[in-house]
Order: sequence, then C-alpha cells, then structure tokens
Amino acid sequence: MLLMLASAALFVYLRLRADLDDRINASLQSRVAALLDPGGEPSLAGVALEDPEETFVQLLSPTGEVLDSVGTLRVPALAPVEARRASAEMVTLERELPGVDGRARLLADAEPGEGAIVVVGRSLVDRNDALANVVSSFVVGGAVAIALASMIGYLLATAGLAPVEAMRRRASEVSLRSSDKGLPLPAAHDEIRRLGETLNEMLARLRAAFDRESRFVADASHELRTPIAIIKTELEGALQVPGTDTSVYASLAAASEECDRLAQLAEDLLVLARAAGGQLPMRLELVKARAVLDRVRDRFADRAGRNGRVIRVDCAPDLLMHADPVRVRQALGNLVENALRHGEGEVVLVARASAGGVEMDVTDEGAGFPQDFVTRAFERFARGDRARTGDGVGLGLAIVQAIAEAHGGSADVMVAVPTTLRIWLPNAT
Repeated sequence: MLLMLASAALFVYLRLRADLDDRINASLQSRVAALLDPGGEPSLAGVALEDPEETFVQLLSPTGEVLDSVGTLRVPALAPVEARRASAEMVTLERELPGVDGRARLLADAEPGEGAIVVVGRSLVDRNDALANVVSSFVVGGAVAIALASMIGYLLATAGLAPVEAMRRRASEVSLRSSDKGLPLPAAHDEIRRLGETLNEMLARLRAAFDRESRFVADASHELRTPIAIIKTELEGALQVPGTDTSVYASLAAASEECDRLAQLAEDLLVLARAAGGQLPMRLELVKARAVLDRVRDRFADRAGRNGRVIRVDCAPDLLMHADPVRVRQALGNLVENALRHGEGEVVLVARASAGGVEMDVTDEGAGFPQDFVTRAFERFARGDRARTGDGVGLGLAIVQAIAEAHGGSADVMVAVPTTLRIWLPNAT
C-alpha cells in the first residue's frame, strides 16, 4: 500500500509540475510574441502586470543594457553573454533576481538583426507552493490512508481467518474418541471449508482405525484370559504331583511364572484398551488416602523386606479423595513395583492436598530415569536401558497414566534422579 501511494504521489507530482511548467512557458511565449509585433519596434508602453513583484518585462540592448523595464526588477535580467545569445535564438533560464519573489523563469527573444531583446519573466513561487501543497497533502493523506487501510486490512484478515482460528482451537482439543466432534466448518463454500471437510474425513478414518485397533486389543486380551487361566491351573496341578523329576519340576515352575506374566500382560492390555476407548470402569467414592496408601504398602511389605528395603507412608490420617480405590491401588502398586524392581533404598509414599485435588508421590533412592527416557516414560512399551534386560514389558507407567486420566487427573515424572513419580487426582465437582 505504501509503495502504491508513493508511486501515485510521484506520478501526480511530476504530472502537475509538467502542466504548471507548460502553462508558465505558454504564458511567457504569448507575451513575448505580442511584444515582438512585426509591425514595429518593441515597446513596453501600455504593458500591465498582474503582480509586479512576481512578473516583469524588460527591453535589453544586444549588449545587455536595460532600455526599458516594467515591474520591480531594475537590474539587467541577462548577462551580456546571454544577451548576445538571445539575439540569435530564444533563451529560457531560471535564476534568482533581486526584486522578484523567489526563483524566476525567464524567456528572452529578439527580432532578427540588431533589434532590442524582449525579456519576460515570472516568479515560480506559486508553482512551488502548489507543488508543496500537493506533497504535504499526499504525506498527510497517505499516512491516514495507510492507517485506515491497515486497520481495515487487519479486520478483514481477522474475519477471513476466523474459521481457520476456530478450526485450530478445535483441533487442539480433538482426540481419537468417536464421540468427539470434528472441526467446525465455515458457512462459505470456499477453500477453507473444503480443507475442513478433508481434515474431518481424515479424522474419521483415523478414528475408525483406532477403534478397530482398540477393539482388537480388548477382544484379544479378553479371549486370552480363559486359556491362560486353564494353562495355569493345569501347570499348578502338575506341580502338585509327587515324585516329579527335578528338571521337570523346574520347567513346570518356570512355565507357571510365565503364565502369570502373560495373564498380567493380557490384563494390562485390556485396561489400556478400555481406557483409550473411554470405557475403563470406575467406581468413584470418597475414601481416605491414608487407607489406600497403607493397603499398597502392606501388599509389597514382604517383598521389600526380603530385599532389605522399607516402604514408608507419609499422609495425614484425615485426608480424603474422590477416587476409585481399586484403580488407585493398582496405579500406586505399579509405581511401587517399579521402584522395588529398578530403584534402591527406601520407598516413600506421600499424599497431600493440592489446589483442587490430591497429590500422591512415590519416591525411591535409586539411580533414577535416564534424561532421554523422561519424556516417554508413560508411553506404552517404553522401557529404560536397565529395564530392557529385566522383567516387564513397559506397560506399568502407561496404566498409571491411563488410570489418572480416567479420574480427570494426570501422572508426571517430578524428579528424574532420584525418581519421584506423581499422580494428581481432582476433587469431586
């Protein structure tokens, strides 16, 4: 816009200056032609000027001497060299002259031969004032026009991009749950609407694929539980048979342990599948946080004692939280098991009231998480370097996050070294 206004101003300025110059030149030429009447000698008798301070007429000799003058100019308008040149041809000059306002334009001409030279002149003050007014008008008007154009352009751009902003805000909230709405579409049938329709179709395909995957995992996990339970029962029965060879007994015991791991894996996958589909069963009630933490400590107390470790609970006895106690114990149990398996030293379970909810921390004194593992700790099948060679498949922390989010809360790694994992659950609304 600025370049367009500047170009327009320059064009108008140059065109106006050319027109004013042509008008001044035409006026001077007509006056010279009238004074150089071929019928006699040039004479200034009867010559009237509109403004003696801005126009003048002189008769000069071929040597540059003033023969006659009309106006406030009393010095020769031409130098002797210029006068001799004017005797041969028409001369046009611009210069400052005493007695004339501002810079003046001169036109000098003479009859052929040694006749007198007629010099007419006009001040350029009016022309320059007109041009200056045009420049100032463009400066002021251009600034106002740019300001208005910027405001109007901003409002139009905002209105034009409002559908895009609405789509962006909705996209930040979109999940793969089938119950979520798609992106809002503008009323106009334009490119933005077609983009929104294409993105909604893509979301629908992604949701369909996600639903198929979740159903497959849930169905597979559910169907695996029965045959695993049967195999587990058969193996336990075989272990009870007296006189079993030692090597056979060891193989049966190892197979039984693997059945336990497979059963736990199927249960974990079923929990994650239901949580992803928003169908994780929850029975919320008002429970004491201390009782939940004590149950988790008692569950792992023997295991910790065998390894020479201690589990300590730090929680006010009257702290209440609105949660499913079974699911919370499952989440905290995963964190404690992770601390016992990969951590060291004392394991501390802490619960405290926070703004709008309850925080529960599980801390151990081990080496902690590698820094590159912190950002993906709660992803499915994510395992640290030390965990890759041990037991587990990397679903424990993913289940913790799923249970926390099912409550409307969150799970985070608060401190990587030593490890502190936190579950935050909101209060009832």
